[in-house]
Amino acid sequence: MSGLLTGLTVIEFAGLGPAPFAAMMLADHGARVIRIARPGGGDPDGPDPLARNRECMALDLKRPAGVQLVLRLLLHADGLIEGFRPGVMERLGLGPEALQALNPKLVYGRATGWGQSGPLAQAAGHDINYTALAGTLHLAGSEDGGPVPVPGLVGDFGGGGLLLAFGMLAALLAVARGAQGQVVDAAVSDGAALLATLMYGWRGQGRWRAERGSNVGDGGAPFYATYRCADGHWIAVGAIEPAFYRELLRRLGLVEADDRATDGYQRQWSRGTWPEMRRRLAALFAQRPRAEWCTLLEGSDACFAPVLDLDEAPRHPHHQARGAFVEVDGITQPAPAPRFGAASPPPVRAPRAEGADTRALLGELGFSDAEAARLIEQGVVGAP
Repeated sequence: MSGLLTGLTVIEFAGLGPAPFAAMMLADHGARVIRIARPGGGDPDGPDPLARNRECMALDLKRPAGVQLVLRLLLHADGLIEGFRPGVMERLGLGPEALQALNPKLVYGRATGWGQSGPLAQAAGHDINYTALAGTLHLAGSEDGGPVPVPGLVGDFGGGGLLLAFGMLAALLAVARGAQGQVVDAAVSDGAALLATLMYGWRGQGRWRAERGSNVGDGGAPFYATYRCADGHWIAVGAIEPAFYRELLRRLGLVEADDRATDGYQRQWSRGTWPEMRRRLAALFAQRPRAEWCTLLEGSDACFAPVLDLDEAPRHPHHQARGAFVEVDGITQPAPAPRFGAASPPPVRAPRAEGADTRALLGELGFSDAEAARLIEQGVVGAP
């Protein structure tokens, strides 16, 4: 089987966070992604699923001969992905101006925290900093507590990697329609803000309070919150619509006479009733273990789900039925997504060892075995 992106070739410079996530998504759906790693820069903790489905060449970019090899790889490539600080690639002689002069159709993807321009462009940072400045970190947390970071999801991967993958495909589509290649400037801070478009809209409409834990979408409403069960596990309810809220109350035996009347909607959305309803729901859910609440509520229109950890989620029957997770070399990980009706992604391949494909790629570039051996001996490239 081949994915929808079969035929595309992308050169990825190994890094952390959003860049490898974007490269993984392209590779998952059939693009040929050649990962350029530093000799001796392998992951000491073992294979990283973010590096799956790629070929890997170990290359010393501090040597002119190493840079020349990259130029030869890029001569016929469709795209490039890098996640260094602004200016690093330019100092290596691999900036977009130089490379697009060599290959005018090249789409040059750049993932950074703050972007290629702006007063913070050269500052160090991590996901927590980018989401803080974007306004998204402020959204998560309890009413009486501080902001709670969600590891990488909103910033590095959602706001960074997904935005870069989308940008790459948009630019590649333009090239296919006759345009020249261009730079994709994917900043995590931009993308994290973009993901909060709905909340910014609600704030402008007066529907979102600045206080954390006081809104419908941040756990402030009792019908959109998590609750602890008798066995210490947690459940999540999201019964926003009146019909779903009534179904939740009906199944819990909490429907009262005035809830059946025409003012049921007003009662649900009256903030003055929220503290008491939250106390009632918390006390009720604390009486029984999570499995019993799943039996009563899961699969209904009460908008219910158990809060599963990373070991439990892959074992859930819904995920198993959809094949949402795969196991590769003993590591359970999410399967490629999204799904397509007329094409399936290739089977997931484990990350390649550092430099595992160096010799084969040198052969593709026209180097003889003796020349490849000499490059390895000189330290220009690395191979097992």
